This record gives sequence, C-alpha cells and structure tokens, in this order.
Amino acid sequence: MKGKIKAETKILIMLAFYSISVGLWGNFRELWLQDNNMNVSTISNLLSIGTFLSAILILISSKTIKLNKIKSLIAFSLFIKSINMLALFFINGTSLSLLFNCLIIIDIMLEKLIVTSIYPLIVTIKKDDRLYSKRKLVEYLFRDIGILIGGIFIGRTIFSLNINYNACLMISLIFAIIAYLILENIKIKTKEQKSEASLKVIFKDKIARLYIVYYFISQVAMKTGLGILMLMLTNQLKFTASGATNYMLIVGLASDIIGILALRYFTPKNDYITMAIKFGIRFLGYILAFISNSFIMILVAITWSKLISTAYENKTDGVYINRIPTKYQLFFTDIRYVVGMLGESVGLLFAGITFNMGIRYTLGLSALFMIVQISMAYMLIYMRRREKVK
Repeated sequence: MKGKIKAETKILIMLAFYSISVGLWGNFRELWLQDNNMNVSTISNLLSIGTFLSAILILISSKTIKLNKIKSLIAFSLFIKSINMLALFFINGTSLSLLFNCLIIIDIMLEKLIVTSIYPLIVTIKKDDRLYSKRKLVEYLFRDIGILIGGIFIGRTIFSLNINYNACLMISLIFAIIAYLILENIKIKTKEQKSEASLKVIFKDKIARLYIVYYFISQVAMKTGLGILMLMLTNQLKFTASGATNYMLIVGLASDIIGILALRYFTPKNDYITMAIKFGIRFLGYILAFISNSFIMILVAITWSKLISTAYENKTDGVYINRIPTKYQLFFTDIRYVVGMLGESVGLLFAGITFNMGIRYTLGLSALFMIVQISMAYMLIYMRRREKVK
C-alpha cells in the first residue's frame, strides 16, 4: 500500500512541476505571439487549430496506447515538447511565420496530450472521486505558481538578462525538463489489466452519453468567455501585461483556496445547489455584464468565473468519469478530452470572432451556451438520483 501511495505522490509532484511550466508559458504565450507580429484573430485561430488537432492526436493515442504504456507516452511527449519549446525560444523575433505556426500547434498538442494522460496513469494505481479533485487542484495550484513566477520576474533585469516573454519561455522549459526527470524515476507496477476501447460498451450508459455532450457544451461556453483572457485584459480592459498577470495570479490562487475549502468543507449535500453555485452565478454575472456593459460588472463576472473554476470538480466531472470500469478508463478519458478539446476549439473561434465586437458580446454568447450547459447538468443529477432509487 505504501508503494502505491508513494507512486501517487511522485506523479502529483511531477504534475506540479509540469503545471508550473504550463502556467508560466501558457499565461504569456498569447502575448509572446502578439510580440511576434500576430494579430488577435490569427492567434485565436492558431490556438483553435492546435486544440482541434490535439483532439485528433488524443483520439489516436486512445486507440493505440495500452495502460502499461501510459508513463512512456507522457515521458516521450515531455521530451519532444521540451525540444519544441527550445526551438520556439531560438526563432523568437524572426519572420519564420510558417515555422512559428507549426511549432505553436505542436506545443499545444503535446501540452494537451500530457495533461490528458495524467489521470489514467493515476487510475492504474487508484481510482477515487476525491483523488480526481486532488489531481485537478495540484494542476491548478501549481499552474498559478507558474503565473506567480512570471509576474515576479517579467520586465526585470537579472544578471544583465532582461526577463521578457521569451525568457519566461526558457524558464518554463526548465520546469518541463524537471518534470520529465521526475517521471523517468517513477516506478509504477500496474495490475495486469487490459485497456479496452469500445464506444458501444461505454455509451450504452445513458448518463455517460449525456455527460459527454454536456462536457462539450461546457468547454464551448468556457472558452468562448475566457479563451483569450490575457488579450481581453490587456487589449480591451487596458491592463498592463504585469497587471494582467498579477490579476490572474491573485484570482487563480484564490480559486485554488476556494477549491480546496469547497472539497473539504463547503460541498452542499444537494447537488442541484452545487451546480447553482458553480454555474448559475456565473451565468447571471455574464448576463448582467452583457446588459450593463460596465467595466466593474465585466470584471466581477470574469473574476467570479475564475474563482469558482476549480471548485466542485468531483461533482461536475469526477463522479461521471469514475463510474466507467477501469479497463475502459483510458479510452473514456481520452474520448472525454477529445470532445472537450473540440468544444475548446469551437469556443476559441467564437472568442476570436466576438473579440473586436467587445467583451459584452463575448460574455453574452458564452451565457447562451451556459443555458444548455446548466440544463444538462441538472438532467444528469436527476438521472443519477433515479439510478440510485432503482
């Protein structure tokens, strides 16, 4: 038992270092691209394409990778991603637009593939709703620590080195390499269990079917509203890059604290109330921001959405993921991520389209998708309750 717990802990430590890398680079990636003479529409399209192709890559991996090869897949992806980030570092400031586009798309694809594969790796050791939330909280918390590192150093000069967006990319690369080294030193003894892929077996479960559609809509709604948040903050709300980073950091860390407290103390017994807290208030905030078009209301709506983003993952996702038998876990998780990334891709396109119209329209369109999302969330709770009664 101690060996299993030790392996779980090491995986979470590896995830922590990787999340710092993602937080640091992901926070400035949009601004890094803008510094390399890309407009918002091009950046939005590039992120959308990368996310869409990520879905295809993950779908392929779900059909070809077995549970006992998950660690190798993550390690290989981290290795290639590190090389790719190094290439991006060296082409910064050049006019190699085609190479820029290709490397950024590869970066996004590998980033998504690694994140997708972490929980299936943990599941080979232990499957638990609370562990799912812990995994998400580690990801979110250390991603915000990455943002903190960027916020502290961006714009400063250290040992004659100007810490700009490209320097942040290099620091991010260092954390990615550390994550790779930790992973390579983790020994995981998986049980002799096959990873099976069967859409028919999985989706004969009505709740799983509806959950997949719900997850697609939720990702469309989220990315439509906040998919290019750094550009919204700097270009439309007139934050400086440092100010936007500090805002993201403060709200992100507060969100992590709320997520931890919610998991431990503030989860209502009634799941309908939980959904109202997580999504209902966000919906109302977006509607009020659209109607008023005031700076304060827009900032409040965005802030609440970020604050509640890490809370209740065990209720909104974990309970549905863990209902799937372990032998289908990898396949189902990958299908979920594929569908989610397709949703992200659609949301990013909408975010780019509405960007020049103004934030009120971005949040208003997101609210329309949230009507469907919340309706499906309540339907899922109703179906689970009926299932228990039967």
